[in-house]
Amino acid sequence: MVLNAYTIILLIISLMLISLAIHTTLLHKRVKALTRGKDAKSLEDVIGSVITDIQKLETSFKHHTGQIKILEDKAARSIRGVGTVRFNPFKNAGGNQSFATAFTNEHGDGVIVSTLYGRERVSVFAKPIASWKSEFELTPEESNALDSARDYQSQR
Repeated sequence: MVLNAYTIILLIISLMLISLAIHTTLLHKRVKALTRGKDAKSLEDVIGSVITDIQKLETSFKHHTGQIKILEDKAARSIRGVGTVRFNPFKNAGGNQSFATAFTNEHGDGVIVSTLYGRERVSVFAKPIASWKSEFELTPEESNALDSARDYQSQR
């Protein structure tokens, strides 16, 4: 059985057509698997749906990123450190009724509120704090309260 050139060419073309048919069938099955779903009728619908979802996620991400920045700024300005020292300013009066309390944010800005308790009256003082310092002279108790606020903040 002698095969001539035309028969060999026909055989090669037939094998190529069979191979292409198998490959096309496999691709068709893969495309059907991609477009399978409740609402998707075609691959274009699926891709369009995914693009829409990605755009929604990007918008949501930008919104949440802005909200996080606002919250971080508020948190930096909020009270982060609190320290209280009770003391007795008068040796003849009983109890540690007087106190100094420091309220600070993470930058060391805030206020120290102090009271002096006596039998006849109570005095209240407030001193502003900026960068862990006050332009007013601090009593030892107020300095201790400020140190306690800084320690409290650093532990958190």
